[in-house]
Amino acid sequence: MIDEEGYRHGIGIILVNTKRQLFLAKRIGKTAWQFPQGGMKQDETPEQAMYRELNEEIGLKAEDVKLLSTTRRWLRYRLPERLIRHYSKPICIGQKQKWFLLQLVNKDTSINLSATEDPEFDSWAWVSYWYPLTQVVAFKRRVYNLVMKEFARIVLSKRFWEHQKK
Repeated sequence: MIDEEGYRHGIGIILVNTKRQLFLAKRIGKTAWQFPQGGMKQDETPEQAMYRELNEEIGLKAEDVKLLSTTRRWLRYRLPERLIRHYSKPICIGQKQKWFLLQLVNKDTSINLSATEDPEFDSWAWVSYWYPLTQVVAFKRRVYNLVMKEFARIVLSKRFWEHQKK
């Protein structure tokens, strides 16, 4: 789904474990690491797209996670000129994303990068909170910075995690 401004509607997922570490995955055959993300279908809400992408990209189901938060607004990034496919119509110049913060409530072994026939990732790791900003491709860095600052109030809150243990 591409809007009139040329932005593809999509979602992004930040998955956190009980140690306050974030799930980061490596694209197949590339050195690029990122959070799971994906485009929305015409008839999907952002939340429906998020659960579909969660399952397709890392094999998790709704019962494996707890929804902690969503971004207050849509966040956008533009693609570098070299990545814009000018031959396709409508032309997509970037992504407009709603981001979700999820807590893994099941075991790490529930994560399955080969959940579909066409996997996107070949490796994953739990990383410290701000580490992804040093790994993500430059054109996504501003969005990562915005979403991580917004979710930091939850993930980095000692009080929140003490409450979770009760």
